[in-house]
Amino acid sequence: MTHRTWSIGELAAGTGVAVKTLRYYSDSGLLPVAERSSGGHRRYGPAAWERIALIRRLRALDTPIATIARVVSGEQGLGDLVDTELGSVQAQLAQLRWRQATLRALGDCADGERLRRLEILARVQRLPQARRDLTEHWYRELPADMPKRRLDLMVAMLSPEPPPDPGPAAALAYAEIHVLVSTPGFTRWTGDHEEEMRDAPAFYGEIDEAAALTAAAVKEGLPPGPGEAVNAFVSAHARARRESDTPAFRRFLHALVSRSSGFDPRLRRYWGLLDTVTGGRSLNMTAAHAWLTEGLSLSIPEDAPAG
Repeated sequence: MTHRTWSIGELAAGTGVAVKTLRYYSDSGLLPVAERSSGGHRRYGPAAWERIALIRRLRALDTPIATIARVVSGEQGLGDLVDTELGSVQAQLAQLRWRQATLRALGDCADGERLRRLEILARVQRLPQARRDLTEHWYRELPADMPKRRLDLMVAMLSPEPPPDPGPAAALAYAEIHVLVSTPGFTRWTGDHEEEMRDAPAFYGEIDEAAALTAAAVKEGLPPGPGEAVNAFVSAHARARRESDTPAFRRFLHALVSRSSGFDPRLRRYWGLLDTVTGGRSLNMTAAHAWLTEGLSLSIPEDAPAG
């Protein structure tokens, strides 16, 4: 027998890995056996040395043996392993950051408030499930006749991903929105515009245009008043109702939107909490609704009839 093969003891001495560990690797199929001795003992070739070096490097990264087995068998590439492990580490870090924010939110308050926060923050410690619950709620609540693309955009806006690196305020706000949606009788979005829905896709398309113009005006800090945003909003509703854009219709529409769900205190609070969760990156719809309503009021001549 040539010295191109080695016994398990020789491998252990040369690599510094315990015989027991090497035997485990061998029994698990991680180490290739070159041949058997006349006594039936396993002998290992040069490939075993390379394999041990790879295993040791991967184990230094806390890679599970089952994962290493998929790599050495060719079932999973090393690049794929790195991508998978990186994703796992990032998920763990996100969970740790969320836990840190939760503990900070619980630490900076009096005992009574701490108990209240503990109760609501406990609802969102399983982040993926918390997001699914929120998403499913809004898919149930938003109008069924809304075009799918718009529905998906609205649901994404109403149920954002948990902040990747939240502060205590953002973590608490994210928990609070889950409390709101689980409150019995929380505002439903259906029914507000049933009469307008004669041509839902066209209506929503025009409403989206009005929303975009309103968002731009709010972002620029423009005061409410007559203009493109209000005109687009009125036009959408007038077309849906087969009406003309007249002062009387504007007064009627103003009365309608003034009592709509956009001013429900719970919904107003919901959008305010979303502001905190997203760092103000999403449009506060109640603020936009209020801007449009005031702008619509200012666009109506004082002597216009109620319609």
